[in-house]
Amino acid sequence: MSIHHQLASKLAILADAAKYDASCASSGTSQRDSVGGKGIGSTEGSGICHSYAPDGRCISLLKILLTNFCRYDCLYCVNRVSSNVPRARFRVDEVVQLTLDFYRRNCIEGLFLSSGIIQSPDYTMELLVEVARSLREDHDFRGYIHLKTIPDASPDLLARAGLHADRLSINVELPTVEGLQALAPEKDGVAIRRSMAQLRIGIDDAKAAAGDARRSQIVSLPRSLVVRRATPPRFAPGGQSTQMIVGADATDDRTILQASASLYSAYRLRRVYYSAFSPIPDASARLPLRRPPLLREHRLYQADWLMRFYGFAHDEIVPGAGGMLALAMDPKLAWALGHREQFPVDLNSAARELLLRVPGLGIKAVTRILQSRRGRKLRAADLLRLHVPLKRVLPFVLLADHHPGASLDAPGLASRLAPAPAQAGLFDVSDAAASSSSLGLPAPTGLTGAAASARRSTAPELSWA
Repeated sequence: MSIHHQLASKLAILADAAKYDASCASSGTSQRDSVGGKGIGSTEGSGICHSYAPDGRCISLLKILLTNFCRYDCLYCVNRVSSNVPRARFRVDEVVQLTLDFYRRNCIEGLFLSSGIIQSPDYTMELLVEVARSLREDHDFRGYIHLKTIPDASPDLLARAGLHADRLSINVELPTVEGLQALAPEKDGVAIRRSMAQLRIGIDDAKAAAGDARRSQIVSLPRSLVVRRATPPRFAPGGQSTQMIVGADATDDRTILQASASLYSAYRLRRVYYSAFSPIPDASARLPLRRPPLLREHRLYQADWLMRFYGFAHDEIVPGAGGMLALAMDPKLAWALGHREQFPVDLNSAARELLLRVPGLGIKAVTRILQSRRGRKLRAADLLRLHVPLKRVLPFVLLADHHPGASLDAPGLASRLAPAPAQAGLFDVSDAAASSSSLGLPAPTGLTGAAASARRSTAPELSWA
């Protein structure tokens, strides 16, 4: 077999093996490019894209494992030591050259690199760091690099990884320590969190040093030239993230969100990624035979968004004693229907924190409402011009010309606001136009049919807000 075919075979195996890792969004890092002929790569722009960053950019990453050999026998992992799967291993120079070749062909904007554990955590981590170092120092690569770090690796290796990578991540794997002990007994939950704490310290120190450098100036006599101090070393400017598997054990959604809230608070994570468990060949009898509904993963992401951006506490999102998020409706609507005493909210006087709890109002819509009500009292027609989905919002709000009356307590409100999922057509009438028709209000000019769909696509709003 030729060298080219050997490399292609490795790439097929190790790219497929990396598909189970969800934490590969490339946002939050510093801006770099190769304009002017300096270096290779950029953290901006788009090519043949395979991922979406949280800020909406479509980006592409070469997402591979260094190797899918692994000394651990985690029951949920397809690459566990007892798994009967094809194995492969890249050399450091092969990963470097693949990254550069794919970038030059405008196929990727960066690299997402993880690995199974071979020989020892330090040995594996040193190989990952060497890939990033070679790209940065030997080839002046300025694209995005995300390294999946090894929890048991030495602090020195973690520190070196942060100097070259834009983002670092350490998977907590499962939401609870008990679940980790049951399904991955060789992994140490304490070591995972210790490494996350070290990364947080490194990130915080680098940010503090960068802030001090921006604020401090040196006056050089006798000409009194004002110069800046040398730029301090950066450390994972995109922060750190983690991933947990959903549905591999009996952990409920309330416990998962509690674990996420604790991780956000303790380690200032940029993201917690949720990955629905996928059944694997020759699986252990302790694993479920079926994967959980993908909608459950989606609801967890929505609840996570509520915690991060809408001011919800983790313990108020999951209703009832069952501990699970409702699949039939988004968690924000479920909370509103379970707390009808909090409504209606007066859009002309309520604080931002209350407005963010109204179903149908996203962050951008609330900002527009706060700006618009400075001039005059808002009416239903004003919400149309602000592109607010009236069908979802009106049952929960007060306006100058609207009061929900008894509709807020109507028993069929939930079914009306949470219709069965349906694929929208290209030329469907927009939400705003449909709402205005049902309410007897004039449709906003130029916002019907395909034009409305196009308008919404340019400024996306979370449909479940």
